[in-house]
Amino acid sequence: MASVKFYGTGRRKKSIARVYMTPGTGKITINKRDIDDYLGLETLKLIVRQPLVATDTTDKFDIMVNVHGGGTTGQAGAIRHGISRALLKADIDYRPVLKKAGYLTRDPRMKERKKYGLKAARRAPQFSKR
Repeated sequence: MASVKFYGTGRRKKSIARVYMTPGTGKITINKRDIDDYLGLETLKLIVRQPLVATDTTDKFDIMVNVHGGGTTGQAGAIRHGISRALLKADIDYRPVLKKAGYLTRDPRMKERKKYGLKAARRAPQFSKR
């Protein structure tokens, strides 16, 4: 019998995470490495596990993630978004909990582009009277 798989795509800044959930013991694998090896900071691991804690499913699913782009914080946010979407596929009853916590909303904040005449997005050249 084929095992059931739930999929969710998460995005934040430049990071894109593809999340695959299967019923299991709660093991989280990111880019073929354990979560403890991949994410150094404890706060980032906490961010990744937030949707699972909110829905009380920390030890019900094994999670396999492929993530690329951006930095570690953006990747952690993308993984959280992907896990939330995959949980919805698993059980639609989780929607009110996840929506209220804000895990289903795609964070729209992106890097602002550099404008001509400026040194960066908003940084202007130093002003001199003479």
